[in-house]
Amino acid sequence: MDVIQKSVLDPLQPYLQPIVEAIPEPVHDAVISLIGAPCHSALLLDLSLTKDPACTSLAISKALGIAIVGASAVVKVPQILKLIHSRSSAGVSFVSYALETASLLITLSYGVRNQFPFSTYGESALIAVQDIAVGVLVLNYAGKSAAAAAFVAIVAASVYALLFDQTLIDAQTMSYLQAGAGALGIASKLPQIYAIWSQGGTGQLSAFAVFNYLVGSLSRIFTTLQEVDDKLILYGFIAGFSLNVILATQMLYYWNSPAQTQTPKSKKAAGKQKAVDQSPMAHSSGASPKGSKTPTTRRRG
Repeated sequence: MDVIQKSVLDPLQPYLQPIVEAIPEPVHDAVISLIGAPCHSALLLDLSLTKDPACTSLAISKALGIAIVGASAVVKVPQILKLIHSRSSAGVSFVSYALETASLLITLSYGVRNQFPFSTYGESALIAVQDIAVGVLVLNYAGKSAAAAAFVAIVAASVYALLFDQTLIDAQTMSYLQAGAGALGIASKLPQIYAIWSQGGTGQLSAFAVFNYLVGSLSRIFTTLQEVDDKLILYGFIAGFSLNVILATQMLYYWNSPAQTQTPKSKKAAGKQKAVDQSPMAHSSGASPKGSKTPTTRRRG
């Protein structure tokens, strides 16, 4: 930071100071609400990164948190569009998305109840909505529309119990759920990792979502260390980042593998035809293809 201060900020002070003075008051108020008055004075008014190093770390953490929340609004949109365009859920694990949805809803409720800064958990709500959409699409394209409706109903009931009627789940139980949410977040990656490995390709899985998650989970480790003194959340992010590394590695390894777009109905039909072709009757000596003529023997007079 000393190098940046001396080589960049100090020479630019005469030019940056008038710009800072021209910033509207509401912007200054917003910055104060994020990082506090002392850090606002040190970083914005004095343009100093070295006056209070803790302020610099806090500002970086806040900026990362806001960026994560902003990016989370569209992180699963490419995955949703890819499913709709292909009308196939090949390579996408519903179990993975269901587990992640549960983990995100618990994390969101835990952050709200403990009044943590929104920048440390805000993406949970946005990603959960997109996960629900992905889960519904995966089930529908697998021919399980009834299961998709049941999934939405279960999510709605969970949201009510966790957020809107806090008498159903007390603070102690919420802590236990948050501990479990970390495990759910970890477990949510395993079905997707297995699906890619077993199918030998990533199918309709979105590369944008995978790599965005990798960067986001790494950033979340930093923001949690800076702003939230809670080991339950920290360990969950560390474990999630480790599994996101595996997913990203798989995405790179199977990058040029052909996408699997065969629908469940076509797979079922192909299985039946294979069974017919391999049946003993199809290979018996007396069987002949439909429409073919067998040679006849003429009687001698």
